Amino acid sequence: MDNSIFVIKRNGKKEPINLEKIHKVLNWAAEGLSDVSVSQVELRSRIQFYNNITTINIHETIIKAAADLISKETPDYQYMAARLAIFHLRKKAYGKFEPPSLYEHVKKIVFLGKYDHNLLKNYSYEEFSQMNTFIDHWRDMNFSYAAVKQLEGKYLIQNRITGKIYESAQFLYILISACLFAKYPKNTRMNYIYRFYNAISTFKISLPTPIMSGVRTPTRQFSSCVLIECDDNLDSINATSSAIVKYVSQRAGIGINAGKIRAIGSPIRNGEAFHTGCIPFYKYFQSAVKSCSQGGVRGGAATIFYPIWHLEIENLLVLKNNRGVEDNRVRHVDYAVQINQLMYERLLSGKSITLFSPSDVPKLYETFFSNQKAFKKIYIQYEHDKNIRKKSIKALDLFSLMMQERTSTGRIYIQHVDHCNAHSPFNSTIAPIKQSNLCLEITLPTKPLLNLHDTNGEIALCTLCAFNLGKINDLNDFQELSILAVRALDEILEYQNYPIVSAKHSSISRRSLGIGVINFAYFLAKNKVRYSDGSANNLTHRTFEAMQYYLIQASCQLAKEKGACSSFHETNYYLGKLPIDTYKKYIDEICQEPLHLDWNALRHKIKKYGLRNSTLSALMPSETSSQISNATNGIEPPRGFVSIKVSKDGILRQVVPNYKKLKSQYELLWDIPNNVGYLQLAGIMQKFIDQAISTNTHYDPKRFSNNKIPMKQLLYDLLLSYKLGLKTLYYQNVRDGTKDDQNIVVDIAENICDSGSCVI
Repeated sequence: MDNSIFVIKRNGKKEPINLEKIHKVLNWAAEGLSDVSVSQVELRSRIQFYNNITTINIHETIIKAAADLISKETPDYQYMAARLAIFHLRKKAYGKFEPPSLYEHVKKIVFLGKYDHNLLKNYSYEEFSQMNTFIDHWRDMNFSYAAVKQLEGKYLIQNRITGKIYESAQFLYILISACLFAKYPKNTRMNYIYRFYNAISTFKISLPTPIMSGVRTPTRQFSSCVLIECDDNLDSINATSSAIVKYVSQRAGIGINAGKIRAIGSPIRNGEAFHTGCIPFYKYFQSAVKSCSQGGVRGGAATIFYPIWHLEIENLLVLKNNRGVEDNRVRHVDYAVQINQLMYERLLSGKSITLFSPSDVPKLYETFFSNQKAFKKIYIQYEHDKNIRKKSIKALDLFSLMMQERTSTGRIYIQHVDHCNAHSPFNSTIAPIKQSNLCLEITLPTKPLLNLHDTNGEIALCTLCAFNLGKINDLNDFQELSILAVRALDEILEYQNYPIVSAKHSSISRRSLGIGVINFAYFLAKNKVRYSDGSANNLTHRTFEAMQYYLIQASCQLAKEKGACSSFHETNYYLGKLPIDTYKKYIDEICQEPLHLDWNALRHKIKKYGLRNSTLSALMPSETSSQISNATNGIEPPRGFVSIKVSKDGILRQVVPNYKKLKSQYELLWDIPNNVGYLQLAGIMQKFIDQAISTNTHYDPKRFSNNKIPMKQLLYDLLLSYKLGLKTLYYQNVRDGTKDDQNIVVDIAENICDSGSCVI
């Protein structure tokens, strides 16, 4: 004991510092971990102790000392620091390390207004006592340090003004389970609560931010993604803005389809005035998106969609560009350009694209999504109509501008509207797909609103979660996980509130789910295959076949019990079409793996019972939620063995799973020579995934002559993504320090694709 330093305890009492007590806590936190040194943490900590230090500051000091030692050589410090942080967190929440009983905890937090009061109505004391036996609080010790800080910062119930925390992670998991299965019959619900709790608390199923932070609280909106379509009139534009505010405030990421808004100079009120064009309304939407901070959980964000043939396209493409003035830039939202086969044909043939204002060309905008043959016919007719305002631009020039801005900002996204509708769960003649969401993985039907009470409009919502591929030891594991994920997410649709009637109607009638994956990079590493060389193709095919098969099977079984969704007749599943019937057949040239499951038997079951859910799968980024599971991000290769995230708590380091054993098997992002292998894997996944994939492209300028990315390469990868059947492209990443415009050279090459390899 060092009597020269006094500490102030949590109760205000002052006493000499007890170094032996600190030593004991550090030994406890280091138990069972390799390559951690208690003395090293003590040494780093004691340098920072001072007279009259609080016990809270002591605890925070030793946590930081352990966290600062996290490296790829010593990855277990992330678990030592996490245990110390959990100890500290529990002391803050409960005043002691041991959590209270579940019933007493819920009763107290419901009284404080932080938990949904229906928890006490729906479950008896005996049921809470039974749930208490399900809880394994030691599972808190499986979190990494970064995960604990993310939990503390975003997910655990707290007073965000004072910082007071009210729960620890296992209460979060058990209460999410209890809320989601509350309406199940009493003779089965405890079984589902037990199974679902085990799946989410052992990281087999990863839940998204809205569910983790919201389910069990009085707030009841948990859809991660919201798709809002805007019509070409002020009523719809105002309704769109109001809907944005409502959903941004409730933690959702927004997709805004504004492609129908007429171009600048178009006549309005029979020529009484000229239209101001798209940009003022995009600014209006941007203001709505940024008006709410989502309760401190995450900032509002949105992507605006428009067609490549829009008359204002050249101005719209540069809206995020750092050049220009505030009047002609709208930089705080992202953008997605909608493309189809005809536009690519114009590019490959060296021809021009004709630009129109959607208001001047009846039926063109609608057929762009619903009927590609009709679109091509009408488009060519309008091109030859001398009475229609239009502009012609060389396809290569337009695509080059688009790719230059995509590379410069990283945030000009791509939507292939024909793939979204041809390889879709929905019958495009009845329910066409016109847009995606902020992260480019949700593809659901929408209809524009006239006002917030409009029952004819349709706001699409999608509720997400992900399977942790790192926890999949046998592909049959997907069967149980699919049952749990589909049932839990389907219950959310009834459990949550809907601030807008058109969103409720869409959600309840379509019951769209988007179940994806995390930890794909670790999955490849432990199976000793790679992104870049084709060695992962067959494994990826088998994996995503099993995933989609068991998801559909789980939804079919649920339809047998509860009935198919009321809009099932608007799906291709209703017509007997499955994802394996509509994918881009070029995939068969790069992957000859056969189907392994009995799809025909499943087809017959669907014909008999239908599906409870119109959609089941989507591959999302999972940036934060994968960190909670100590997993790699979505399907992405890691940038390094240690990921670094800067937060209000400082720098959070996280080491890739099982680094010491698998370091030679991991393929890091910037070691991958090009995008081809990664895009091929995404194409194989897309064969089975019924919505879309957040697919990124990556470029290291150092791999190219003069450190400049050739336009030829950018266009080659874009065309390859189309050929592979990818519905969307998300971020375009350029290696750090190389995002300036001078690193892009517009190589106006005659032959964009070598040897005809991008024929579409």
